[in-house]
Amino acid sequence: TMKNPVPQAAALLLEKLLLLVHVRPLPAGSGGEQPPPTPDYHDTSCFQRGDLLEVPRTLFIHFGIYLGENRVAHLMPDILPALTGDRRQIQRVVTNKRLILGVIARTASIRVDTVEDFAYGGSILVNHMDRLFEDQVLGSEEAARRAEKLVGATAYSLLWNNCEHFVTYCRYGAPVSFQTDKFCETLKMIIRDQRSVLASVLVGLASIVCLGLAPSTTLPTIFIPFFLWMAG
Repeated sequence: TMKNPVPQAAALLLEKLLLLVHVRPLPAGSGGEQPPPTPDYHDTSCFQRGDLLEVPRTLFIHFGIYLGENRVAHLMPDILPALTGDRRQIQRVVTNKRLILGVIARTASIRVDTVEDFAYGGSILVNHMDRLFEDQVLGSEEAARRAEKLVGATAYSLLWNNCEHFVTYCRYGAPVSFQTDKFCETLKMIIRDQRSVLASVLVGLASIVCLGLAPSTTLPTIFIPFFLWMAG
């Protein structure tokens, strides 16, 4: 017997939505707020100003640009810059609630944190993406200066302006997101499968809310499989 594809697609959708909001798992009884990062001391002597840092996580990779002196610039969804100009409040560790509301409101901040806060207990890869760009790598000082100029509030979109777009612009001169490309391919696979029509609609609606797509271009794509399914 053929397995029902809708629960599988729904599970995949949930996994990808977690990727969108960069949610980090919270321990039971945390009340929805993130605890302080677990101390994790990285040897910053091997980092150079302008390096591209990657922190692989379960469902995504988080990116930043090393500025020197244990500082990393990175882009994170965050609702707070849209609500207040108080830098001390904004600079506090971003909670899951702030992350999710930032995704929904499509607001973010390019912030400067310590290496430990940026890594959040994860391992760090250095300039791992250079192999994909080869001759496009800018000078280290140029990359760092680009990052510093962009620090502050910014718009957020998984498709057009996420943490990977930020670092690839700074280090390689062009905003690119391979994670986004992979996610979009997964979307296409789900939408092409008429048996997963419910998941297709859910994915489309989630795209409108979370990804910042124009409804005029997105709605037909969402509902074409639905209408075909109804007609069939």
